[in-house]
Amino acid sequence: MPTLDRHDDVFVLDLGDGENRFHPDWLASVATALDEVEKETGPRALVTTATGKFYSNGLDLDWLLAHLDEHPGYVVCVQELFARMLSLPVITVAALQGHAFAAGAMFSLAHDFRVMRADRGYWCLPEADIDIPFSPGMSALIQARLGPHTAHRAMLTAHRYGGADAVAAGIVDQAVAEDEVRTAAIALARLQASRAGATLATIKARMYAPALTALRDTTFPLR
Repeated sequence: MPTLDRHDDVFVLDLGDGENRFHPDWLASVATALDEVEKETGPRALVTTATGKFYSNGLDLDWLLAHLDEHPGYVVCVQELFARMLSLPVITVAALQGHAFAAGAMFSLAHDFRVMRADRGYWCLPEADIDIPFSPGMSALIQARLGPHTAHRAMLTAHRYGGADAVAAGIVDQAVAEDEVRTAAIALARLQASRAGATLATIKARMYAPALTALRDTTFPLR
């Protein structure tokens, strides 16, 4: 399960050491961690990362198949996580030490910055290959955070981006050696920690208003 630590002005949320899929218990744990970050005052920033092969593999499809009657509510919870991260009143950095697939890749897009491992690991939106259409909220998030050409290729072709490709496409801001991912992300976050607060929250809310509205649609989250 996710764990939250603090390094001076930077909170580090480790998402776990498995595939870090979005099980309801995992979602609740991340929400509790974000509560902790939000309730603090003064300079602060947030880095999310993980331990092992995966940053996150996205939706917990096994749980979802066993609870199909809860599908709409589950999507609402996932999209609320995206919306909350996108509008968090602190600078956020995703440290992608491993694979970020599907909703895990979308979660990384909800951060302000991304640092990726250069030599191994992929960032990918495989929905076109696995027959799962993007919800309106997910589409809005991706298109708000990626350039049109990159969003088109990533969403329609399920292209797998390595570190260098992801930098070139504007998906991540840096690609560094494996042992530098977390350090680089913390350094980037620390430089931005003084900007935390209400003004930053307002800027984000206005910048991403259409995406936030789509992500927070609880009436028709799937269409």
